[in-house]
Amino acid sequence: MNRKPVIVAWSGGKDCTMALREIELGGEYVPVALLTTVTSGYDRISMHGVRRSLLEAQAASLGVPLHEVSISPSADNQEYESKMDAALAALRAATPAIAGVVFGDLFLEDIRAYRESMLARVALPAIFPLWKRDTRELAAQFTGLGFRAAVVCVDSTALERSFAGREYDASFVADLPRGVDPCGENGEFHTFVYDGPLFADPVAHVHGDVVLRDERFFFADLLDPATPRRGVASGAEAAGREGA
Repeated sequence: MNRKPVIVAWSGGKDCTMALREIELGGEYVPVALLTTVTSGYDRISMHGVRRSLLEAQAASLGVPLHEVSISPSADNQEYESKMDAALAALRAATPAIAGVVFGDLFLEDIRAYRESMLARVALPAIFPLWKRDTRELAAQFTGLGFRAAVVCVDSTALERSFAGREYDASFVADLPRGVDPCGENGEFHTFVYDGPLFADPVAHVHGDVVLRDERFFFADLLDPATPRRGVASGAEAAGREGA
């Protein structure tokens, strides 16, 4: 059977990684692009604050081409959507047979409806391979499979500063306060996956400072050993729509 080409909405985090794993194993789809929003000037993944160089190293290790969408630091939904429309049109022109866009969303109905509405404008379906999966079971599966991730952003309204920069593992999940989703589906935290079964090689990085931005978000900076250090991106960018 010929596998259908798809785009994977990519944040670098665990949920989109598990969605990628699902389609890789399922046999119906083949990923032809990882689509990521990057904040111009900061050169970091929007909302997650991970450096662009680490994102590129991650995509190279996964062996899937990376397609970056640059948005301004003050981007609103109109800018985000117009640039995503243009990116999807370009990818579709390059691969006319694209069957849809894969998302790692788990249970938020409003986010799913938003994605489906946005993709309807370019006549592409949204694909949700993890939809309605039990998040505690998914968290255990992620770590049990040998994936490794760092917690790079924490919402201080949900978690203390000490959670930022930790490994996303069974201990982290066990320490989460009551009411915090084990996969951070409500935006409580975001992750960066740097190793695991899909990776040819681990993504080299070292931990930097943990800083508070916008009086709300703690960002744990991951440093690329091969590039100079720069400031941590603000958490105020629009988007943050690619997952945890």
